[in-house]
Amino acid sequence: MYPPFNPIIFEFGPLALRWYGLLMAIAVIVGAQIASREVTRRGQKADDFWDMLIWILIPGFIGARLYYVFIQSPRDQLGDYLANPGLILQVWRGGIHIFGGLVFGAIALFLYCRIRRLPALVFLDAIALALPLSQAIGRWGNFINQELYGPPTMLPWGLRIDRIHRIPPYDNLNVYPDNVRFHPLFLYESLWNFIGFAILFWISRRLNNQLRDGDMTLLYLIWYPLGRFFIEFLRTDSWFFPGTPFNVVHILCAISVVGSAIVLYLRHRKPPYETA
Repeated sequence: MYPPFNPIIFEFGPLALRWYGLLMAIAVIVGAQIASREVTRRGQKADDFWDMLIWILIPGFIGARLYYVFIQSPRDQLGDYLANPGLILQVWRGGIHIFGGLVFGAIALFLYCRIRRLPALVFLDAIALALPLSQAIGRWGNFINQELYGPPTMLPWGLRIDRIHRIPPYDNLNVYPDNVRFHPLFLYESLWNFIGFAILFWISRRLNNQLRDGDMTLLYLIWYPLGRFFIEFLRTDSWFFPGTPFNVVHILCAISVVGSAIVLYLRHRKPPYETA
């Protein structure tokens, strides 16, 4: 598998249109359209969702970038960010993390809904339904940037990585020559998210009468972190706890999966008309 594109589509003076940014924009637009229709289907106004969107996206991107810089990035890169804070703003190079985006975006959503007196869980569910598809699309920006790859592999779908995009120790061509291929983690996560979107969409229609507000969010918080937990074992660009194959993302994923599953079970232990 070869990244076939120049990361820059075209340049105009100091401005550049990059595939990474374009794919992220497409991912947001597609996801927003799906979420908007889901909001309408559940009896709310689409205009309220579109008014809310900008107030979610900005904190979400800020949170996603800050999480990557201070938690996810390798420890040797953290010093570069601290020495040159301007690098933190260069999101077009990649380096955003969904967990930071989820936390900051959710906080912004709840604040907005509280101010506007809107049902936050309904809007959160609509976004949770669309989010896996947006993530699946956005991950292909990592393919073009030659990032989010794992260790060497002999599998036929292994990814070729140019030396300039390799991280130590894989940048040593004497040990890892040009014909070495790497696990395409972006592809694994993209496929996991495509499947997750299909499952969540099917559940939202098939089990519509059994679902309660907030259930789609809980299902997303089970599905996505479950796949991410196992993909993280193959990460080559994360900081791991010394002497272990685990990192911070493993802990957060485990908490999300177990906690969401427990809450979902407790919510449906009794029919909604029963009271304690």
